[in-house]
Amino acid sequence: MDAAAASLNRDYAIGLARASGGAIIFGLPLLMTMEMWAIGIHIEPWRLALFTLANFIVLVVLSRFGGFERTATLTEDVLDALAAYAVGILASAAILALFGLARPDMPLSQLVGQVAIQCVPASFGAMIARKQLGAGDVDDDESLAERSAGYGGQLFLMLAGALFLAFNVAPTEEILLISYKMTGWHALAMILVSLGLLHVLVFTVGLAGQEEAPEGYATWRLFLIFTIPGYAIALLVSLYVLWTVGSTDGLGPATLAQTVIVLGFPAAIGAAIARLVV
Repeated sequence: MDAAAASLNRDYAIGLARASGGAIIFGLPLLMTMEMWAIGIHIEPWRLALFTLANFIVLVVLSRFGGFERTATLTEDVLDALAAYAVGILASAAILALFGLARPDMPLSQLVGQVAIQCVPASFGAMIARKQLGAGDVDDDESLAERSAGYGGQLFLMLAGALFLAFNVAPTEEILLISYKMTGWHALAMILVSLGLLHVLVFTVGLAGQEEAPEGYATWRLFLIFTIPGYAIALLVSLYVLWTVGSTDGLGPATLAQTVIVLGFPAAIGAAIARLVV
């Protein structure tokens, strides 16, 4: 084996190790959440399949911004996403087995459901491991920044950030409990606070990876073009995630709206800080 091939194999092995670390770090909170264990057993297969497909599409696009390997083509992005999913599956299965939650005597449908639902956050962590756990390549960071500089790229990053943070809290019973305790005024206040935090975190406070406001854009224009669409994305992601985990079943319109608004709060923060993660 020549030196170049050995170097490529070594880099790939390092990438896989980082991906495994990212999968464990990002997946562990939900791997230790009782509600997620129940969802993995009882979730309807078609909802799980649809969510798995949606997550895979997000991973493919996310690979262009911060996959655990550098990519240049759609084929490489798909392979990157498949690798991230494989790492997420293996990491989730291993930890569930370690906890005694994935056993050979379980029905196959329950075992598959447990691993499939848990590997969603794990695969996300595997995908962005190079950014979070890598040594930091300046040229690479600049290349990723250029890829995500467009309006569509920024909205996609908001979607990815909202999806990850919303999914981390959507399975918990507290989301429904908060929505039941809220009044209409609380819901309105939460909408305003979510919009304010989204705008401030994206453009104002100077976080790492913060967006530069386009030259000549007044605050009100930034709010209309970036903040409101970003919050709308966060609400749509929240509704979809709640539907996936079965939390919308049987809810009336008013309760459903308040539940989406509650989950939209962390989803909006996730959308705002997506650049910190990706």
